[in-house]
Amino acid sequence: MANSLFASSVGLPDATTPTEGQPTGDIGNQVGLLPRQRIVALTRRKIVLAKAEIEPNQLQPASLDLRLGNKAYRVRASFLPGRHKTVQEQLAHLSSDEIDLEDRTVLEKGSVYIVELQEHLKLLPSITVSANPKSSTGRLDIFTRLIADNSEIFDYVEAGYEGPLYAEISPRTFPIRVRTGSRLNQIRFRRRNPSQHEYTEFRLSDKELRERHKTRALVDGDANIRNGLRLSVDLSPEVPDGIVGYRGQRHTDVIDVDAVAAYNTEDYWEPMKRRSGGELILDPNQFYVLASKEKVHIPPDLAAEMVPIDHMMGEFRVHYAGFFDPGFGYTEHGHPGSRAVLEVRSHEVPVHLVDGQIIGRLVYETVAEKPDKLYGQSLGSNYQGQGLKLSKHFR
Repeated sequence: MANSLFASSVGLPDATTPTEGQPTGDIGNQVGLLPRQRIVALTRRKIVLAKAEIEPNQLQPASLDLRLGNKAYRVRASFLPGRHKTVQEQLAHLSSDEIDLEDRTVLEKGSVYIVELQEHLKLLPSITVSANPKSSTGRLDIFTRLIADNSEIFDYVEAGYEGPLYAEISPRTFPIRVRTGSRLNQIRFRRRNPSQHEYTEFRLSDKELRERHKTRALVDGDANIRNGLRLSVDLSPEVPDGIVGYRGQRHTDVIDVDAVAAYNTEDYWEPMKRRSGGELILDPNQFYVLASKEKVHIPPDLAAEMVPIDHMMGEFRVHYAGFFDPGFGYTEHGHPGSRAVLEVRSHEVPVHLVDGQIIGRLVYETVAEKPDKLYGQSLGSNYQGQGLKLSKHFR
């Protein structure tokens, strides 16, 4: 019980102690993305609840990891419940198999599964929730989305919602092994003031980003800012070992999502060598892991998100797990220190990329307060200081 976020008389361990001077259940009054210490307060106030006690290592600088529950349902197709139905009501029509997750279970690629999560919500009228796959989930090409009851959109929960949460899971490249407690996606909490609309835009403007870059660099070198910070793909001759990316193999063994450094890269990935002209052709419906030329820094008072689809840049989807926590890429001297790893899948046609081509853009938003711990500070941050890097599952 000493590690429980719901413990009150015994106090919290260091990993979950609120900032000094802040009452344990105080969620603050600042507008914006709620930081780690305020998410602790949400659990104390029973705004976030769970069937099993929330673990300290679920807490990230500005997000909360979600855990799979006991049962998965294999369904014929992806769905949304709609304004007047629950997920369970839709499952009664669409599910074909009920799967016990108490023991480890294989989810096959190409199939769609619905899993009720251990966490559920009792939101205030001023707080909304959005979701993303975790970085490791995106790098395994596991298509994961959050669903709430009576919802008409994925990955968003309206203010005032009270009820369960579900994950839609569809492995696209590799079959995966999961179990109760596995973590594939995460949620973020935004607080708005009474005068703001439900769908208020919290993103920083291009003007604000340019001013930020002048005072503290958001990327190494010049910042290409247009509707956010634009990032380019690294296909240059200087990449280590001449490898500019990896392409997922079509026929592989199962990957356990909870295993770390357990698999040989060559058994699952085909390395993509640079060509003399600094180019790469993406085959349709193939999954690639690439890296940005730019090194990125997310300041402590900001968070960022990669826009997954931008048809002005090409017919592909980039960065399935698009959330960047405060402190990502932070270095002791303040210089940007981590490249953005890009999970890319082309759509209906082959896509020709060249070195330095714009491939994605980051949009930034303000964190209500500086998190008590930043990304890379004893939170199990696997990708701080990264270059081209596969998920933590590979040696």
